[in-house]
Amino acid sequence: MDSPSTIPAIRRTITVDAPVEHAFRVFTESITSWWPAEYHIGRAEFAETVLQPGEGGRWYERGTDGSECDWGRVLAWEPPHRLLLTWQISGEWQHDPDAARASEIEVRFIAAGPDQTVVELEHRHLDRLAGGRAMHDAVGGDGGWTGVLQRFAKMAAGGAGQPPATS
Repeated sequence: MDSPSTIPAIRRTITVDAPVEHAFRVFTESITSWWPAEYHIGRAEFAETVLQPGEGGRWYERGTDGSECDWGRVLAWEPPHRLLLTWQISGEWQHDPDAARASEIEVRFIAAGPDQTVVELEHRHLDRLAGGRAMHDAVGGDGGWTGVLQRFAKMAAGGAGQPPATS
């Protein structure tokens, strides 16, 4: 495994044209509507992504054949402001059941007026993962968290308009 100092956290911020409660709800309850179907690790064809509410909830994908493939667990559930998940997917794109080797994804939802929300995502502790550097390189680019958050923001805003700017 890489040392913590060699794999920096990935941080992305996006402004969503939706109130904070709506943004949190779309992120957590409608994840299948914005999560790219091609971003799955299960053997079966992708059907949906499930994020069970509350601490200890599962985060997983379901295949068209009904099979399930875990991605991680919910560590913190603080609607509508914060969500903390484990990412138990290795750099080889396989589920790792050992939570001690999981990275973490923290998502914060910050009201920026009555109809806008700033969403901050941090994917950290990639050094814990087998293949953490490969994972960082894969999810750190435009096709990773940047593109995924743009899809989310578009869906949360009603699916209309230009893709929002991210940083």
